[in-house]
Formats: sequence, structure tokens, C-alpha cells
Amino acid sequence: MLDRLSEIVPDYPSEGISFKDLTPVFADAQGLRRIVDAIIEPFLGTFDVIAGLEARGFVLAAAAAYATGTGMITVRKAGKLPRPVHRDEYTLEYGTGVLEIHRDDVAPGTRVLILDDVLATGGTVGSALRLLELAGAKVTGVGVVLELEALHGRENLAGHKVHSLQLV
Repeated sequence: MLDRLSEIVPDYPSEGISFKDLTPVFADAQGLRRIVDAIIEPFLGTFDVIAGLEARGFVLAAAAAYATGTGMITVRKAGKLPRPVHRDEYTLEYGTGVLEIHRDDVAPGTRVLILDDVLATGGTVGSALRLLELAGAKVTGVGVVLELEALHGRENLAGHKVHSLQLV
């Protein structure tokens, strides 16, 4: 289903990168349901709240939170949140970035599942892990739709359970 519904966009976001666009999958009701069910299945019963990474991770996390009757935390790019934040700078395969969460979005000891669309170098997900752990949360796992295996992002998440739906 992923291969049938997703689109490959060459040279995006920069030259030499082939971007696998999942937005057509999200627009397909059956595709979205199947992805959400599959991405959370290995973690059922282990989390209290789901953290979604900006931006496509928001789609997955919101749908998964609704499906499981849990809440959702937004992990945002810098400057998007109005209250005091925890902040983390990270490196990704084509530059650097900064992620933030509100300091009071997650209570210490809360079990959190992180969801995002793609695991590449592990920089973005690793940043979210650090932010949530800084807030006192216990990250119980990471779920992604696509894992770019050649970039070894899983190595940057050592000690955490990672589940990907497709290796590319």
C-alpha cells in the first residue's frame, strides 16, 4: 500500500535527495487506518500519550491518539510554541534544526510513544527523545512509517525500541 499510494519527489528538499511523500497515503482512508494500526500495534498498552513530530508526525500521532484514547504532545520546530519550552538543537541529513516542547506538556513519569513519518539519520527523533526525557517522561518506543536504513538512524536511538513499517 505504501508503494502504491506514496509519491517519490526527486531532488527534494535538496539536490540528490529523493523524498518519499506520504501525503497521498494520509489522504486515503484505508491507507491511513492501516498505517496507524500497524505503527502502534507493537506498543499497545505501553504508553499514556503519543508525541508527534512536526509536521507529518502530527497526522500520525493525532490519528493514533484518537484510535487509542490517549492524548497527544506536539514536538514543534523552534519559535512555534507560546509558553516556556524545552529546546534541543540537532543535526539532520541535510542541515540542522531545533525542536521544542512546552515545559508542562508532559508530567514526569508519563510513558510516551514517539511517532514520525521517516527515520533517516535519527537526528530529529533523537532530539524529541532528549526533550521528552528532559521533561521527565519515559519514552517507551518510536514508530515510523519509513526507515532509510542506509543512514543508520537507529544507531542514534540505541536503547529504545524502534518499529518501522518499511525499510528503504
